[in-house]
Amino acid sequence: MSPYAVAEEIKQHREQFQTTISYKTIYNYIDQDLFQHLTNKHLPVKEKKQKRKYANVRTAINNSKGTSISERSKSIESREEYGHWEMDTVVGKKGTKTVLLVLTERKTLQEIVRKMPSKSQYCVVTELDKIERKLGSKAFRETFKTITCDNGCENLDFEGIERSCITDIQRTKVYYAHPYTAWERGSNENANKLIRRFIPKGVNIAKFSPGRIKMIQHWINNYPRRIFNGLSSCQLLNKLNINYSVT
Repeated sequence: MSPYAVAEEIKQHREQFQTTISYKTIYNYIDQDLFQHLTNKHLPVKEKKQKRKYANVRTAINNSKGTSISERSKSIESREEYGHWEMDTVVGKKGTKTVLLVLTERKTLQEIVRKMPSKSQYCVVTELDKIERKLGSKAFRETFKTITCDNGCENLDFEGIERSCITDIQRTKVYYAHPYTAWERGSNENANKLIRRFIPKGVNIAKFSPGRIKMIQHWINNYPRRIFNGLSSCQLLNKLNINYSVT
């Protein structure tokens, strides 16, 4: 956890601790080398980097039929409505096939992490089908109003992603970010960094059990968020009275 998350965790579970501490104090203690086995190099992020200068966006040559993010409603950008997701895959060791399908809800940063046998269009659609069958077609449409992803080969079956496996009604709408514009799926990218704390690059994902993957998902969904004034995604969902039992 980051110092901020640690301080919030202590604050929210005061019955387990004899004192509280601010996250700024924790940072100061780390800078002063007051912890025996904790230094700045252990922190996930030490300080904010300079604001990135974005280049002009490009058109995806391999995806002429998918709907561009340029056509996505501006209201989705505001994050005011629940049900708009970003989707990505996290790959493992080079030469291995097992990957993770990662879905991040934009308003609450709710996370869904699913293990897939390969990085393929079939596997992506199959995992979404499993979620729809569990939720039911109506609940799926209400939960997954839109999905924004990159132009990776595994995401290009927009018809399969949008098509309900239960009814003839379209279950969601897919939008594709511009090539080399990770910031257009910033919530997804930040979520992937949290996953990498448990599954570093170059590790074979096949070695992680479904139970372990679910534990990582649970940890992320219960992580205190500075953007939510210390609330986790689960706590925010509860506060908003949103049913989040999609997995």
